[in-house]
Amino acid sequence: MIILEDLLYTEEHLWVKPDQDRKRAMIGVTDYGQEKIGMITSIDLPSVGDEFVVGDCFGTLENSIGEVTELITPVSGEVATVNEQLPETPGFINDDPYDDGWIMVIRLVHPEELDDLMDSQEYEEYVEEARIKDEEEEDLEDPEDLLEVEE
Repeated sequence: MIILEDLLYTEEHLWVKPDQDRKRAMIGVTDYGQEKIGMITSIDLPSVGDEFVVGDCFGTLENSIGEVTELITPVSGEVATVNEQLPETPGFINDDPYDDGWIMVIRLVHPEELDDLMDSQEYEEYVEEARIKDEEEEDLEDPEDLLEVEE
């Protein structure tokens, strides 16, 4: 799993890369996020000029078994540009989530919202907790566990 130190992260497994002036930020799906989603087969992107506030759905990803994941806006702003390659090659998100797989650049309305995001260390800890929880849930769903009988 790749977590880059110079990015900010969300609980929804998006990464945010603000520019030096904190006026714009590039947004994409983290390596862990794309792993959880599976092979991405299509993406619904926002349009340039669309405006969002934190918590809005700005697009969706669909995986190879038809599951749809909503992309939740981590910062408020106006879409400045989108990765126009993704509709034709959504697999870029799986293959290279931090470079070719970026999704959009947003003009920040409230740069202070960046302060609410996780740094790389906090995100790494968050992912480790999520993995432990997922493993515990998988263990509970193991059919062999249901067959165990106390002697």
